[in-house]
Amino acid sequence: MENKAKKSRRGLVISDKMDKTVVVRIDRVATHRLYKKKFTLSQNYKAHDEKNEYKVGDLVEIVETAPISRDKKFKVSCLVKANKTLEGKVE
Repeated sequence: MENKAKKSRRGLVISDKMDKTVVVRIDRVATHRLYKKKFTLSQNYKAHDEKNEYKVGDLVEIVETAPISRDKKFKVSCLVKANKTLEGKVE
């Protein structure tokens, strides 16, 4: 049996309100076939965050895993860049 490479993607955490789950937005640039104008397409993925350590605004890398729940098929693998603007603020 062949071992398929797992998909990994980088995106921005846009929500961390759920327990052990973050919503990650992945943006990609596409070009219109006829008019050649570039535009941004974005897609949201729910990713598993076991320790609730990632916050809104963090740039993270997510990796495809076996389904964890109905919507979660990705797991956060690492933090690429932390959001400095929200650190240290008390709500």
